[in-house]
Amino acid sequence: MPHPVANDAGRAVRSYAIVTTAYWGFTLTDGALRMLVLLHFHRLGRTPFELAFLFLLYEAAGVLANLVGGWLATRFGIQRMLVVGLLLQIVGFAALSLLDPGWTAGLSVAWVVAAQGLCGVAKDLTKTASKSAIKLIQAQVEAAGGGHRQLFHWVAWFTGSKNAMKGVGFLLGGVLLQALGFQPSLWAMAGLLLVVLVGVLLAVPTQLGKAKASRSARELFAKSAGINRLAAARVALFGARDVWFVVGVPVYLYAEGWTFAMVGGFLAAWTIGYGLVQALAPHLVARSADGLASEVPAARWWSLGLASIPVGIAVAVAVPVPHLLWWVVGGLGLFGVAFAVNSSVHSYLVLAYAGSEKAAEDVGFYYAANALGRFFGTLLSGLLYQWGGLLYALVGSAVLLFACWLATLALPTRPNGGGAAAQASSPRTTLPDTSVSR
Repeated sequence: MPHPVANDAGRAVRSYAIVTTAYWGFTLTDGALRMLVLLHFHRLGRTPFELAFLFLLYEAAGVLANLVGGWLATRFGIQRMLVVGLLLQIVGFAALSLLDPGWTAGLSVAWVVAAQGLCGVAKDLTKTASKSAIKLIQAQVEAAGGGHRQLFHWVAWFTGSKNAMKGVGFLLGGVLLQALGFQPSLWAMAGLLLVVLVGVLLAVPTQLGKAKASRSARELFAKSAGINRLAAARVALFGARDVWFVVGVPVYLYAEGWTFAMVGGFLAAWTIGYGLVQALAPHLVARSADGLASEVPAARWWSLGLASIPVGIAVAVAVPVPHLLWWVVGGLGLFGVAFAVNSSVHSYLVLAYAGSEKAAEDVGFYYAANALGRFFGTLLSGLLYQWGGLLYALVGSAVLLFACWLATLALPTRPNGGGAAAQASSPRTTLPDTSVSR
């Protein structure tokens, strides 16, 4: 007769696999959408700032979506939030497909910004629900007395594989735009999401993640010191990536003679490589029994090392060195490796600091900071590139990364360093035993 602990652990692993697969499908279309919009409107002659503006509501909407999404996932369950996120993305794709070439420039931009805002809400509702599920599923395994408390590995694999899928989406977007055009590509991606939606309705438990939600805004924002400080570091970290990633480098590569497919291919390769490194991060970071004593210093050292990379690329651009294009491409590849480890460690730490009972709220708060960083990075990407080209974008990235490093210096290194507010509102499970070899 099967052991009940084994049954519980098996169900948890199946839930993890289902949620991860659903988020893969969503991320594939989300990455493709970014390339479709960016390259399509660059071809229509939009300035770098106008291109950045197309994504601003997408990123701004994510701030509120993460905060509200965490509360909603706690109140109504993770399955409902996944369903809502997928439905909103399908509606966003349908709205974009209605874009008419005969419209005025102002109406076209307003329509795209609004549709992108809807997709931004969809993305962050889906992300918050999916990443919260990992904490909850892992807690179920531990409560049943099974599993090896491999939280870092689960988070790293989920995040890394998701970003690899996003990279495939970048490539898909460039290829679809070149092969099918703007409108048919959107219809094809909406069809894929419908398949994913049916799978979520059939396979994800309806009660997963339901708990007593915060009763006031004050309680919702009363997070631990660890989560608050990590959120500040996250704002700077993702702002530092998007300040060159969203507009600067794609436009720079296209100006150097690359085709849409080549630009999409480079961003795809960068993101896939970044995702693979994220998945390997548990083997690159020293581990500790309490889950923080080694991991927090690792976050500090990796962020300081990352900050030095855009400085080096900026020097090469300012000189400039021979074969500059390949120095930029190679430097950004190195940036991707260090950024991946930083991002993976941060994604682990937020779950290590989070309480299991309201994990969705804690994760939503943290990813609201993530969205805020993307918002400022997107805005600066258009402005800095328009003012001073790739050099200004790289300098902006370096400044933000040094700010990220300063924020990590304040992270607590003890499980009980979270602060009274969060501990009172969110009972904590024992942190995972993450001791493995480097």
